[in-house]
Amino acid sequence: MEQQINFLGAFLAALSTFVLGALWYSPALFGKSWMRLSGLSEEAVASANKLKMIGVSAVWSLLGAFAFAAFLGEAKFGPSIAAGVTAGLFWVSGAFAINYAFEQKPFGLWLVNGGYHTIQFTLFGAIIGAMNGF
Repeated sequence: MEQQINFLGAFLAALSTFVLGALWYSPALFGKSWMRLSGLSEEAVASANKLKMIGVSAVWSLLGAFAFAAFLGEAKFGPSIAAGVTAGLFWVSGAFAINYAFEQKPFGLWLVNGGYHTIQFTLFGAIIGAMNGF
């Protein structure tokens, strides 16, 4: 059976991660908490290699969105959202929970990062599913 990939949906889903990330990690939402819980200073964040961060984010967002589109195939809106919540909460955030437990990272950091990825994959599902139909 041939697996269908919604290329436009995957591309738009990848772009959505930048909008979500800009909001999620902004000072208006969780940016200050994320820095504090990560042990990062404002100076460290400001002096980071932004081009490298954006490049890595772009590549992995595209790869993740295309892989998720392949996983969804021709699934419609509702099932795609359910798959997105499941992938974000139980696969990605669950994997973080295991690592964070062994790394002794704060629970709050898991909430911030896991919450981002749960919403990220929910958006992936919503966008790709909407492009596949309702």
